[in-house]
Amino acid sequence: MGETHSDEFCQCQGCVGKYTLLRDEENPRLAIFERRLPCCGCGIGWSSFLLGFVCPLIWYFAATLYCCKYYNRDPRERPGLAASAVAALIFAFLAIIALTVTLIICAHK
Repeated sequence: MGETHSDEFCQCQGCVGKYTLLRDEENPRLAIFERRLPCCGCGIGWSSFLLGFVCPLIWYFAATLYCCKYYNRDPRERPGLAASAVAALIFAFLAIIALTVTLIICAHK
């Protein structure tokens, strides 16, 4: 009698304009993204990006996820994984330059 279904939403004056319907009737896949992202809500990508400054190998893990299109499971992960992949490329480039300079200096001694 007075039961509400999950498909219904409030139409009272107090709620109008404050809340929006998260579910899209035409595209039910959008309802998948109502849940929180893992890793304290930041997602694997941004968490990997931040932790990569402590241990750069984590950037390579996230770059692997990016290349394997892990973001197809949840598109909200894409920016963080992309940032980690770019950070991994920059770190690799700087590591190669540092190694080259170190080898040149050691060869001239």
